[in-house]
Amino acid sequence: MKHLLGIEELGREGIERILDRAESFEGVASRDIQKVPALRGRLIVNLFYEASTRTTSSFELAAKRLSADVISVRSSGSSVEKGESLKDTIATLDAYEPAAIVVRHPRAGAAHLVSKWTRASVINAGDGAHAHPTQALLDVHTLRGRIGALDGRNIWIVGDISHSRVARSTAKAFSLMGARVTLAGPPTLLPPGIGVALGCEEATTLAKIGDADIVYALRMQHERMTGGDIPSLAEYSTHYAVTEARLRPDQLVMHPGPVNRGVEIGGDVVDSGRSLIAQQVAAGVAVRMAVLYELLAGAEKDGRMREVTAA
Repeated sequence: MKHLLGIEELGREGIERILDRAESFEGVASRDIQKVPALRGRLIVNLFYEASTRTTSSFELAAKRLSADVISVRSSGSSVEKGESLKDTIATLDAYEPAAIVVRHPRAGAAHLVSKWTRASVINAGDGAHAHPTQALLDVHTLRGRIGALDGRNIWIVGDISHSRVARSTAKAFSLMGARVTLAGPPTLLPPGIGVALGCEEATTLAKIGDADIVYALRMQHERMTGGDIPSLAEYSTHYAVTEARLRPDQLVMHPGPVNRGVEIGGDVVDSGRSLIAQQVAAGVAVRMAVLYELLAGAEKDGRMREVTAA
């Protein structure tokens, strides 16, 4: 595999292969020296045109734990502010001969374009409302660690479906792993036909949220809204916020972050034992280590991976 642009490229077998590798990397964080030499001498470039905390920091840490060199470039403070195009920025970075470029961009399809302009492997770290495959991988990894296989599990993804690349990628991943997925939210935030396109059910109320084993709350993406999507945040919260009052005692809750407490999810839910949000963040490093290894070392080096993780 050369690039990771969308979760559907992997299929169930590919998802399981990467997450099995992620499990083997999880012990690295507990060592005195938190590194393995798998990508020593390779250069990873993180190119982020949108704000990020979890994704950019976990990709940086993942690359460093694999002993790679890392350059992080953000549009703020770079030549992008002077009008440089994405294509010219990639040409500049490509001159450094990176092994991989991790790119986040506000436009759907940007990562696909980057893959045509560089010799490096390209990882999509989020392109508009289109895709976020590594988030989907870490979400599946988090659930596998907590409840095991997802076959037959009922998962509700609740909130701003319209603007969410996480909803699109994670719904596909959950479905590929055998879960039954429902997309729930106001009709104005459920694009027509999205359930059919993603192989999911749809709901415009939370009346049956009690049927879910896992409830995945989404952030309200104000920066992508143009007005008229919802009457007000207070109105949205009244009808769609994931609160303790709406949940069964045994239901688990997830959220991709950053969290808007009191809007899409109650603060008491975030801080409760049912919340897997902290585990999702922690899973990001091992999963992104596995993705980098998969792209840059490849399946033919499984034996070497066993050696470096045991080192």
